[in-house]
Amino acid sequence: MNSTDFFFLLGDIFQWTFQAFEFIGNFVNYFFILLIFSGLCYWMTIQKRLSSLSNVPVEVKEGKGWYKEKGRQLK
Repeated sequence: MNSTDFFFLLGDIFQWTFQAFEFIGNFVNYFFILLIFSGLCYWMTIQKRLSSLSNVPVEVKEGKGWYKEKGRQLK
């Protein structure tokens, strides 16, 4: 087996493996879109819950020096 046979064999293996993409089509893309969208919705839900628990001021004018006093509850 010389190097030409090896490279042709390698090329045939690549062509054979890439044929799976023709069978799969866009289903993988749709799966990733749904996965990212559901992850974003989950993240926003958790973020909303954590933001409601925080005591950091929303307005800049309310928050003057809030970080200097230890254990201070703002609201």
